[in-house]
Amino acid sequence: MVRFLRHTRAHEYPHLIRRWRQVARATGLILSPYAASGGWDLFYLEPRRPRPDAPSIYLSAGIHGDEAGATDGLLEWATMNPDLLKTLNLLIFPCLNPWGLVNNCRMDAEGRDLNRGFHNRTIPQIDAQLRVMAERRFDLALTLHEDYDALGMYIYEVPGRPGHWAETLLQAAARHVPTDTRKKIEGSSARAGVVRRAIKPHLMPNWPEAFVLHFHHAARTFTIETPSEFFLDDRVAAHMAVVTKAVVLCRKEAAQPRSKSKKP
Repeated sequence: MVRFLRHTRAHEYPHLIRRWRQVARATGLILSPYAASGGWDLFYLEPRRPRPDAPSIYLSAGIHGDEAGATDGLLEWATMNPDLLKTLNLLIFPCLNPWGLVNNCRMDAEGRDLNRGFHNRTIPQIDAQLRVMAERRFDLALTLHEDYDALGMYIYEVPGRPGHWAETLLQAAARHVPTDTRKKIEGSSARAGVVRRAIKPHLMPNWPEAFVLHFHHAARTFTIETPSEFFLDDRVAAHMAVVTKAVVLCRKEAAQPRSKSKKP
């Protein structure tokens, strides 16, 4: 059986943004520029006004331009769920490295790995992104990635609120992409596709996006990794499945009454 790619324009940034404009019109989200890099404008999406009692969710993709399954996965999820997007407090960064996406390159136009630049404000586009994020708190943060060395899908989960979600998220995606079974992933111990460990500010001197989210913004932080060598449509579907399941879990958690700590 011959399989044909559906996502044939995955590295066309103008096409990506045109489709996000369609999402914005369909959902009432605002698509706003916040910086420029490598000759391209960068954008984020958010509701016109906060939605009372709705969970707050951070979503990003494309910080590495050679990870097109992540950018298309996030876009497809948003396109397929306009009614859901109207019910959430979202902050979406659809592509953090457009020059890299267009050139199918991990780095930006200056040769920088942007996912090692969140420890300071010296990179203008990261400084601008952090200003957009300032004072915001999220119940859930998902950063979508891909990995050429991966043998399947895996997830970094930073322990936050009680209860772990990574195994459930991997299970949701398993019909599209199998779980990476390696016991060591990127030098860290892994179990059934999950890398889970507490992190401290000095663990990595050059912070990835997940660090600034965990330490300053998010109650739950996940980095999602699909295997770049797998079929693109399957990777897109896996990202969609993970985002869908994570939002379901987040809404369920938000609907539960929070236990109050007893005063001494």
